[in-house]
Amino acid sequence: MPIIAAYAVPHPPIIIPQVGRGEEKKIAMTAEAYAEVMRRTAAHEPDVLIVTSPHCVMYADYFHISPGKEASGDLSRFRGENTALTVTYDTELCTAIENLAMENDIPAGPLGERDPSLDHATLIPLLFLKNEKYACPIIRIGLSGLSPLMHYRFGRCIAEAADILGRRAVFIASGDLSHKLKADGPYGYAEEGPVFDKALTAAFAAGDFGALLSIPTAVAESAAECGWRSFQIMAGTLDRKAVTHELLSYEGPFGVGYGVAAFEVTGDDPARDFGDQYQRARREALHHIQHDEDAYVQLARLSLETYVRTGKRAALPKELPPELAQARAGAFVTLKKDGQLRGCIGTTEPTAPSLAAEILQNAVSAGTRDPRFDPVTVDELKELVYSVDVLGQAEPVASKAALDPKRYGVIVQSGYRRGLLLPDLEGVDTVDKQIGIAKQKAGILADETVQLSRFEVVRHH
Repeated sequence: MPIIAAYAVPHPPIIIPQVGRGEEKKIAMTAEAYAEVMRRTAAHEPDVLIVTSPHCVMYADYFHISPGKEASGDLSRFRGENTALTVTYDTELCTAIENLAMENDIPAGPLGERDPSLDHATLIPLLFLKNEKYACPIIRIGLSGLSPLMHYRFGRCIAEAADILGRRAVFIASGDLSHKLKADGPYGYAEEGPVFDKALTAAFAAGDFGALLSIPTAVAESAAECGWRSFQIMAGTLDRKAVTHELLSYEGPFGVGYGVAAFEVTGDDPARDFGDQYQRARREALHHIQHDEDAYVQLARLSLETYVRTGKRAALPKELPPELAQARAGAFVTLKKDGQLRGCIGTTEPTAPSLAAEILQNAVSAGTRDPRFDPVTVDELKELVYSVDVLGQAEPVASKAALDPKRYGVIVQSGYRRGLLLPDLEGVDTVDKQIGIAKQKAGILADETVQLSRFEVVRHH
């Protein structure tokens, strides 16, 4: 039995009395549930504690496993006195996890450490465990920008490595929920905040890790979540395991969601293969999306797939609708993978003999020349979702009062610097945010005066 129990816990520094100085009483239910989790952890007498932390080293395409033999930290940055702690790392298990991850094409390891000291998301659960007078070696693992399925698969590698070495392990998934629950909270309010927390706590209460994996990425990002990926790794460590499932507490008085949940392993359950179920559902959804693509999107897919597979440009199909074969317009091609942006490049004015040719060239650029991403690989092609935005004529506007981020795209210009943002983008719901992102893309400072233009698009999925 590699993982004997797993617990999801938050990490508000204020919950530690030396930091809270009385304010911790406002989240007393969370503190009581936290103490219960650590009583159970101590009772299990694990050989190792595996902690995933959103505040450890985090890379877009790599899971960082903290290296070395030991590490120390404290909560002095939060005015927490007498909170210093030193832990020993289980180096053998660290290496085993790294090797198994690499065997499964999951990038993970000890590279790229910036600060060896323990972060607060790791320290807080350990300080609660210290109150139970129990200590054991730990492993500290950071999250990544990779997909939910990749986090789940990495969790499976962690559990398998512990099993191979005969470690009795308790998994601690450290993570707060939404940071946008209250208008007067430190991060403000977003309507997705309560939606995210309701979905995640329901998944905890039911032990439904499939629902946990399937929360839309756009909802999670708009909610300013913290621990979602930590919980995905946790779910992977419990793959095909029968577990008890309890939502011990949930509170959000400061505008940040704090959830405590417990999962005790009771045996095996092949039906709880949530990673495989999620992957099958995604494949089916992608099949339907591709089946319903219109001529514009089919052209973009043909272009990129031909180029990535053969290195050659696709020829224009002989049979094309007149609006593609004869019209000319600027067009943007956007690629997404697992609900996240994978590339987006386009032209604001027509540069090719026809709109069809415009789409052909911009699809290749979106997949291979977007400087924010590595070029798309052959293995990724089947995972991509395309959209094509055909741009209308841009028109200058006197002020931002004439803008609408849902209806109009925006162009900002200061001298030779020019930035564009398409309309109706997830998470871009105000004019100021739209202008700010367009300025950032152009390298224009936030307080610089710019010339504004707007344009409409026809979006093809």
